[in-house]
Amino acid sequence: MIVNLASNGWEIIYHRAHALLAAQIAGQWQRANAPERLYETIAAISHHDDLEKEWEGNELTDAGAPLDFTLGRSSDIEPLRKHLEEAYYRGRWVTLLNSKHICFLNQDQWGQSKEWDEFLNEQVKNQEKWRKELGISKDQAERAYQFMLWCDTLSLILTRKRIPDAGRSLEITSGIDGQRYDLRQLEDGCLTVEPWCFEDDRFTVNVETTCLEQLQFEDNAALVAALKAAPMKTLEWTFTKVEE
Repeated sequence: MIVNLASNGWEIIYHRAHALLAAQIAGQWQRANAPERLYETIAAISHHDDLEKEWEGNELTDAGAPLDFTLGRSSDIEPLRKHLEEAYYRGRWVTLLNSKHICFLNQDQWGQSKEWDEFLNEQVKNQEKWRKELGISKDQAERAYQFMLWCDTLSLILTRKRIPDAGRSLEITSGIDGQRYDLRQLEDGCLTVEPWCFEDDRFTVNVETTCLEQLQFEDNAALVAALKAAPMKTLEWTFTKVEE
């Protein structure tokens, strides 16, 4: 989960909600420059964090605070296999993009153990197999994944409150065709991306966040109970095109 410190406690954003925000962003992309199999790609983006189940497992720091996702990641391979098996219900394209994302997130595991090498090598072989079966070139598959990563990165910038102030620009990624895209906040509070890469000149996206006033919790059961009972609010961001 994504944990932000608030003036009266914590703001919690579930990873699946963050993924849904990323899918909203993807849905706004300009159609003329969209990746292959756009709607299936949006489905992959929407479901790429289905592995995350914040009401299960350990979600507390040693001090009893809600655990932000950047502070810990499981090294267990089996949940990753299960995630890909479930993605396969949606089709090979969704599974291919999720598999590429898992390899990207765990690239530092190459050479760490026999189990990880076997798992990652298996993913590379499966990706090639699915790509050939679908009639998709390697470049097309990579472009679609870079699009997925771009939307995921922008969603994380928003949900983690990393938008720079004073009109400064922040690079999102440069993976799509080598094009750099920058995020910038305007004087009226709206956001823009330069160069503009969306279908409409103005749109709004949102995510739901859970508001916790309690700072520490005795155990995970107490945290889960608090999360389920806590009020929620909707965060919104409006993007607008800036005329040159």
